[in-house]
Amino acid sequence: MEPIRIRPGEPGRLVVLLPYSPERVEKIKTVAGRRWHKEQKHWSVPLYDKAVERLLQLFAGEEVLVAPGLAAGAASAAPKEPEMTLAAAEEIGSLLKLLRLRIRSRHYSPSTETTYAAWAERFLRRNAGTPLANLGQAEVASFLSFLATHWHVAASTQNQALNALIFFFKEVLGRELGLVEGVVRAKRPARLPVVLTRDEVRLVLGQMSGTPRLMAVLLYGSGLRLMECCTLRVKDLDFGQNQIVVRSGKGGKDRYTMFPTAAQESMRKHLEWVKRQHDEDLANGLGSVELPFALARKYPNAPKEWGWQWAFPATSHYEIPETGQRRRHHLHESVLQKAFKEARLKAAIAKPASCHTLRHSFATHLLEDGYDIRTVQELLGHVSVNTTMIYTHVLNRGGKGVVSPADKLLGG
Repeated sequence: MEPIRIRPGEPGRLVVLLPYSPERVEKIKTVAGRRWHKEQKHWSVPLYDKAVERLLQLFAGEEVLVAPGLAAGAASAAPKEPEMTLAAAEEIGSLLKLLRLRIRSRHYSPSTETTYAAWAERFLRRNAGTPLANLGQAEVASFLSFLATHWHVAASTQNQALNALIFFFKEVLGRELGLVEGVVRAKRPARLPVVLTRDEVRLVLGQMSGTPRLMAVLLYGSGLRLMECCTLRVKDLDFGQNQIVVRSGKGGKDRYTMFPTAAQESMRKHLEWVKRQHDEDLANGLGSVELPFALARKYPNAPKEWGWQWAFPATSHYEIPETGQRRRHHLHESVLQKAFKEARLKAAIAKPASCHTLRHSFATHLLEDGYDIRTVQELLGHVSVNTTMIYTHVLNRGGKGVVSPADKLLGG
């Protein structure tokens, strides 16, 4: 049987790569705070003092490979695990369930729900010995400082944790958190976005094919975010007006963006294939997709209508545990991410580009072509033009327009 592997994970957790066997699963389920990551296909457990040693004891007699840093005792520098009684664990579980209900009632995205619940769980476990009534600004400040000084998280990660705790205190504990003072702030470095040149974009797209290539063309040609592309529905594509409607984008906002002519013929052929697949699903008693909010209750037949189908559907169905109904999800974002990375490597592009780089390149190239920044702001869906201003670095070629002395001397 394959060995078990233990390595560092996200801040405050260890990743446990556990090749499947019923016995191993039963053992890992005895660890408090363990979590199964469906998409990554691994378990994770809280990182506390002697966490690695406990896992080694749990799987005694089996081959366990520990990452060198952990094997050298790096985990011993982690904070001591608070005494966790069964009642405390049950209380934390109840609070997290209530938190998830509050998040869903406000129609936040599933990723926000997962993130907020994870930060709330880390905070509660770190303060397991403190009564809920005594939790406040001091404990939050200590937790945020710990993230910056011990885990060296990015400023955006620290702010994310703060936002999660503000929501938790207000919506679950029923009180305002107020101003959190005395926090050691993680430094936010000033960074420019990674942008591909037009030739580099052409090279990467030339290494892609099929559905991933079509999606990549939309990311670059329409300025879509990765998940905005994955969650497009058939009705959102307007061939007549050459535009795409982005529904519930970042911040829950809708917007219009252009539908590049270069992608339309490929999209028509792709939708013909999707329609045949949908018709087959209907013939087999399937063909249903998830609808936003409560539209499925208001319009019971809508989940099977052609317009509501995903433009980029998954290759298989999933089952809803509560009802047993089988649905088809949209294509998982990792499919496009993997295809893009492979294409970038084949194209010998050294820049650390990702799918989101195509969106950066979209904005940059529009500004290079002379379009005004307000137009680019609307197409990107930015609330503030200040966010869009980061792309104006392309207008300052050669170090703010200054000619290098090397060019004058050497004739560059």
